[in-house]
Amino acid sequence: MIGTSKGMVLAGMPVSGLLLQKGGYRARIASGADDVLAAQRLRARCFRTDPLDQDKFDAACLHVLIETVTCGRVVGCFRLMLLQNGGQLEESYSFQFYDLSHLSTFPGHLMELGRFCIDPDCKDAGVLRLAWGAVTALVDQSGTELLFGCSSFAGTSPDAYLEAFALLHRRHLAPEPWRPGAKAKSVRLLEDLLRNRRAGQKPDLKQAQAQLPPLLRSYLAMGGWVSDHVVIDADLNTCHVFTGLGVSTIPAVRKRLLRGVAEPR
Repeated sequence: MIGTSKGMVLAGMPVSGLLLQKGGYRARIASGADDVLAAQRLRARCFRTDPLDQDKFDAACLHVLIETVTCGRVVGCFRLMLLQNGGQLEESYSFQFYDLSHLSTFPGHLMELGRFCIDPDCKDAGVLRLAWGAVTALVDQSGTELLFGCSSFAGTSPDAYLEAFALLHRRHLAPEPWRPGAKAKSVRLLEDLLRNRRAGQKPDLKQAQAQLPPLLRSYLAMGGWVSDHVVIDADLNTCHVFTGLGVSTIPAVRKRLLRGVAEPR
């Protein structure tokens, strides 16, 4: 299913069908309302928004399902919106929460990844690898130059993730020319969250890595960056940071690994 948003980049993009199949799982683009419903049900389980997690952006996005080959059980999903350039960022989900005026002049294609979910009962790391392989294939097909989205932490108390936020603040803040500004009603600056730490105190790397959501760990491993503040989203019972990743800045070794996963076998 494909949305009708004028921001969608359609040229050369598949609107349905298999993207990738490996290790007992397959990634495919949703082909109809039933597929989107399956994704919304999984999202509801992950975000605890029963019976369905749905919003107005679903109709403007491509939806990707990760499912088992044997029985077709959906174990992961994400949605994506493709934009021609930064001037169309106001159509994105993230625009609701962040001041993206600094990115409005970005000249290349952008891809917003959202509602990235893995079934909490599925502990196979291969699902996340396959999902990133599918993202890689879609990035290459669309000519995307910047990936972005909201990386969510469970719950609405950012104080539970201080080591993670200390790491983000120390090493992974967005470049100043692209840095998102605060816009949402409920935000916490990373600097304020860390105000009571000792001067020069380094983050506990082991704790920080354990506190980071898997999706955000993947972004950071590829050179991703985040906003300087956290948005508290009571509706989804999460707190999140804006996350960006310039495709051209991904290390060459990491690109080879991703494209290795994305290659059909």
